[in-house]
Amino acid sequence: MNTLNHISLLALFVLSLVFSPNNKTKAQESDQRTIITAVPFLGIVPDARSSAMGDVGIAITPDANSLFFNASNMVFASKTFGLSVTYTSWLKSLGLDDIFLAYLSGYKKIGEDQMIAGGLRYFSLGKLSYTDEMGNALQSVKPYELAADIAYARKLGKHLSLGLTLKYILSNLGSGTSVGGSMLKPAHAFATDLSLTYEKELKIAKKKAQIRAGLVLKNIGTKVSYTDNGEQEFLPANLGLGTCIKVHLDDRNALALAIDINKLMVPTPVSAYLTDHQGNVSLNPNYDLDADGIADYKQQSMVSSLFSSFADAPGGINEELNEIMISSGLEYWYNDMFALRCGYYYEHQNKGNRQFFSMGIGVRYKIFNFNFSYILPASKAQTNPLDNTLRFSMIFEM
Repeated sequence: MNTLNHISLLALFVLSLVFSPNNKTKAQESDQRTIITAVPFLGIVPDARSSAMGDVGIAITPDANSLFFNASNMVFASKTFGLSVTYTSWLKSLGLDDIFLAYLSGYKKIGEDQMIAGGLRYFSLGKLSYTDEMGNALQSVKPYELAADIAYARKLGKHLSLGLTLKYILSNLGSGTSVGGSMLKPAHAFATDLSLTYEKELKIAKKKAQIRAGLVLKNIGTKVSYTDNGEQEFLPANLGLGTCIKVHLDDRNALALAIDINKLMVPTPVSAYLTDHQGNVSLNPNYDLDADGIADYKQQSMVSSLFSSFADAPGGINEELNEIMISSGLEYWYNDMFALRCGYYYEHQNKGNRQFFSMGIGVRYKIFNFNFSYILPASKAQTNPLDNTLRFSMIFEM
């Protein structure tokens, strides 16, 4: 990998510390093919409610934050208008005070069958210093990323809805610095989400219940480039499936169980190195067959990568299954005013190794909802930038 790639990836993968908490040697890279994309902040769950439930959200009872997960679900909201504000400190446990995620979203129902929504995400990455291969300072920048969303959803019948979300994405990790003959520049992208939701009321053990299921294709859009050397990175395109069953135990008590599964529709990385049984490391001849300095898997088109991502893992079907991420959560409501939540998130150790427990509470007072969440690592070996951080979001509905 050339000097330019090292420097650009230093900024590009600041967030990947979340996804790959354990350091890897070159010899380990061939076995631990973590999928890393551009603008990974698009995958950060901004809502304290979902965070408390193990990051589930595709099919839970909709609110203003459902725009992040599944726009088609929002048309089933019980209120006609909703607005949510969330602020989250990032890597607070490392003593960093200038990295944060801010999220604003809202929706308005049009009659009973239609809905429009919008959202804005802003991620500050603090201060970052670029250096050359000799350690000489090149530029100090305050990188940031943002995404603006607008969505429309409509019921296709009593139980089914369809949603479409359009996105503009900006990732400014530095500009005006020439490195290795290439100039760093802000990256721009456009993307879309397509979503379906099915909802139906039923009886479970003579108790009133609702079942909801969702299917979402997220971040399907253009590739991005941070330099003028022609190298492009994939957006975190994602296939998500979710289901939620909510049972009203009596007039005051309700319990919901939700499960989401997600898979990135991005090519599995091909390692630049190979390791034999004796631990010897050598260059991988299949990494860059055309010798243009750019990994061949990165040169796939966006469309072809969506389909090939389900069958391109060198480890075959077992490795493809390892790329599935699982979220699960429970939510208990008392009198529709107070909620207790817990959850668990799992990602395979060779694909990012994010594994954590979560918990939280919710309080509803008139037209305001206040949600809090707290994340605990599944073991001492696992880390998360929100470990031991109290997360807060507020929703206004009417």
